[in-house]
Amino acid sequence: MEEHRAAEHVFRHRGAELVYEDRGRGPLAVYAHGGFAGRAAEDRMGLFDWDPVVRAGRRLIRYDARAHGRSTGAPVDADYTYPALADDLLALLDHLDADGPADAMGSSMGCGTVLHAAVRAPDRFSRLVLLLPPTAWTTREAYARADRRAADTVEREGAAAWLAARARGPRPPAASGVPDVPPTPAERVLPSVLRGLARSDLPPPDELARLRLPALVLAWADDPGHPLSTAGTVARALGADLRIARSRAEVRDWGRIVADHLTGTGR
Repeated sequence: MEEHRAAEHVFRHRGAELVYEDRGRGPLAVYAHGGFAGRAAEDRMGLFDWDPVVRAGRRLIRYDARAHGRSTGAPVDADYTYPALADDLLALLDHLDADGPADAMGSSMGCGTVLHAAVRAPDRFSRLVLLLPPTAWTTREAYARADRRAADTVEREGAAAWLAARARGPRPPAASGVPDVPPTPAERVLPSVLRGLARSDLPPPDELARLRLPALVLAWADDPGHPLSTAGTVARALGADLRIARSRAEVRDWGRIVADHLTGTGR
């Protein structure tokens, strides 16, 4: 249908051109992708199906984070912390000038983006969907050290050396068969993205507990970068429904589960 076609747009914020696609009609739902990916990269991976959200009557906005995908960005570490990325998300909502609060969905880095934006401006949001919450709090420092080492590796040996090391790592069963996609930040910016993420953490659980927003947490098992400990703590703090996938088939059903949550038809 005509209203289901995506139109691409650009808005400018803090020295970057941020590219987004606008698809469907209805209440606004904004999605923030995971680190090193982007809209096209996630589409090639084939993990998430957003068609049910559009069919459920939502105006779906997916955007490329700063320096990811088709968006631009500078080699400035502070630009890629979760709070800075949350500022980009809130600026996007300003740019869209939508009536009323928006639904917000975020995966991994995007989960951190959404949570920081919601804590800062809870009245801007109606419902939250948090996919693959990343390492946080007590598990975050080991991840941060790895990101700082990765940034050094990229600067010293190039992105290919870092990618080769990543490819040797284990994959969770729910991501089995997902194709490898090169990171979308340009090599000159990639170390800053890594160091910005190393400086990031989710808001403390007591801050999350003060949010009064219906929330859904979607996680998968056996992924140290997105541990179930984080997903469980986030879900408890928010009083959210937590769904755990252990196969790719279960992940493919996430689009329907998200649509049900946004329309209030899920449990």
